[in-house]
Amino acid sequence: MIDRSHKLPLMRQGNILELSRSSLYYEALPVRPRDLEMMRIIDELHMKHPHMGSRSMRDRLRDRGYPKVGRGHVSTLMKKMGIEALYKKPRLSEPHPEHKVYPYLLRGLEITHANHVWATDITYLPMAKGFCYLAAVIDWASRKVLAWRLSNTLDASFCIDALEEAIALYGVPEIFNTDQGSQFTSEEFTRILINNGISISMDGKGRWRDNVLVERLWKSVKYEEVYLKAYGSIAEARKGLGEYFEFYNNRRHHQGLDSKTPDMVYLATLPKEQVAA
Repeated sequence: MIDRSHKLPLMRQGNILELSRSSLYYEALPVRPRDLEMMRIIDELHMKHPHMGSRSMRDRLRDRGYPKVGRGHVSTLMKKMGIEALYKKPRLSEPHPEHKVYPYLLRGLEITHANHVWATDITYLPMAKGFCYLAAVIDWASRKVLAWRLSNTLDASFCIDALEEAIALYGVPEIFNTDQGSQFTSEEFTRILINNGISISMDGKGRWRDNVLVERLWKSVKYEEVYLKAYGSIAEARKGLGEYFEFYNNRRHHQGLDSKTPDMVYLATLPKEQVAA
């Protein structure tokens, strides 16, 4: 991956590998293999049973071969992963008290065409010897994954990179929906939306259903790709996810799309003026 002794500048290496800028200078503290395995199990359990808190997780981990694990340690691991009970999704995006929060604009809105509404979120991804975070931008009407990025940190830069790529490739949506996490309420992120004339919509606090389509994407990604493989590195994860998202967009037929692929629906519902452009 990144070679600090190479003659190629770090920023250039990062651009080639599509790493967020902050990741180039981040040095992760090692996580014990035992904890990594428990985090992998917690992630799987959370996807199936989002209501489970640290006490229930502890009991299930004991059933899985960790008889001495305590509730306090399980709680610490869940916080590291950004997971809380009663939420359908990992709460990786924590609110910032000084950032502006925008109202939710999608309630009762009929979303029928491509580039009407885009959405984004972050999820935790387990690897064989570590973990990373995935951010993706999707088109709401078609479920097409427009852009995505991986990072080993939870700053805003990899979310911004994904947003900028989506706009460069597909133009701009009318509305962009996120949760209230600090990555998405940051001035750097919202400035891009405002400068492009995009209306900003944010989920109600703790209301995972407000961004449910991204949650469904995470479930598909994990059960159809991530849990079936043990990525050895972020580079390996990037290759596997790149192949998966190509399959997801172009060849995976969705029941919710009348058995069409996201690409079929995106192209069929794109406004004529945008097709011409």
